[in-house]
Amino acid sequence: MKKHFSLFLAIVLFYSCVKDKPNSAINTQVQLSGSKKVYVVNEGNFMAGNSTISLYDPGSGQVIEKYYQGQNNSAALGDVAQSLIFYNSGFYLVVNNSAKIVVCDEQMKYKATVTGFTSPRYILPVSNSKAYVSDLYANKLFVVNLNSNSITTSIPCPGWTEKMVLSYNKVFVTNIKRNYVYVINPANDIKTDSINVGPAAGDIVVDKNDKVWVLSAGNNTAAIVPSLNKIDPLTNQVESTLNFALTDTPGSLCLNKTKDTLYFLNGGIFRMPISASSLPATPLIQKGNRTYYGLGINRNDYTIYASDALDYIQRSNVYIFDASGNEKTFFKAGINANSFYFE
Repeated sequence: MKKHFSLFLAIVLFYSCVKDKPNSAINTQVQLSGSKKVYVVNEGNFMAGNSTISLYDPGSGQVIEKYYQGQNNSAALGDVAQSLIFYNSGFYLVVNNSAKIVVCDEQMKYKATVTGFTSPRYILPVSNSKAYVSDLYANKLFVVNLNSNSITTSIPCPGWTEKMVLSYNKVFVTNIKRNYVYVINPANDIKTDSINVGPAAGDIVVDKNDKVWVLSAGNNTAAIVPSLNKIDPLTNQVESTLNFALTDTPGSLCLNKTKDTLYFLNGGIFRMPISASSLPATPLIQKGNRTYYGLGINRNDYTIYASDALDYIQRSNVYIFDASGNEKTFFKAGINANSFYFE
């Protein structure tokens, strides 16, 4: 919910403030190293059609802004880039308010567009030829054929379906507008269960023990606190629930490379072993005067990437910390940088 609130805030600010001018030039002529790259998903401003992908090279410190545009003759990506995955030697870019998924090759050169969504959020491959796509307004999951790049059917799932994971041949789907995580059988595309995790479940990950962790934002108006829930994917039962304070706003749940440590935003940046019996009392990295908006852990070196959305109008700052939380460097990405893909 955080991201959509900020997007609507951004459109107001967009027309009422003087905006930092982004780099208009698309510079792909930079010296890149042989290190594995980091791709940054930049939402842009709602209704402005200025979403971008940034490419960051940790080895050289160089950044290619508007990387998709640079690889595709300056073609615009669309309105609100929501998420990105790499699968079957290609990229899938989910563009929320443009109601599409842009399919690219491994160089991020355009191949196809999947259309027919209402407001897509995330894509999860469940086989070599099939993927599920969550949606803000559709009250269902879309089933996409990855060979034909088309929607084949859908699965009724009332509410705002959000992030998804696959564990023990089950797909677990969070739902912002319901108190449940839906369980889907990917063999027959049938919803088989609903697990109560409290209101506004958005983030979901699978740890090294195959346990499913769900972060629910709660409902401040109804005085329901946010919570972190651990689910046994074999029984579909909630094993444990850790409650935040009512005024907390946790989000951006993610794991490190070894999948034994959770990270999340709650003002600052928090770290928690999966074996912990209580939530961390203090952040690993203090918030200070920053507006942390996206979070990711580089699986190659355990470094922590966090974006600062600033005023949601100008280009984001992306800060890089070592595994101990010490700040190493930062770079500029696009507007409203929300997530990262690490090669």
